[in-house]
Amino acid sequence: MNVRVTQIRSRIGTKPEAKRTLDALGLRRNYRSVVHKDTPQLRGMLRQVAHLVRVTPEDAPQEKP
Repeated sequence: MNVRVTQIRSRIGTKPEAKRTLDALGLRRNYRSVVHKDTPQLRGMLRQVAHLVRVTPEDAPQEKP
């Protein structure tokens, strides 16, 4: 199963660990989305930046900001 990860908040003012996690996820700007395979490693990364991202199933319709 794949999930769509969308950055909904700015990385400005966040801890360096959160910035590196967003980089590893491939997120660099607000309201940009990437699709990843749902794995335990991904879930751990998403838990670290849960306040900055929105996670939805890949086949769900995208919302406009």
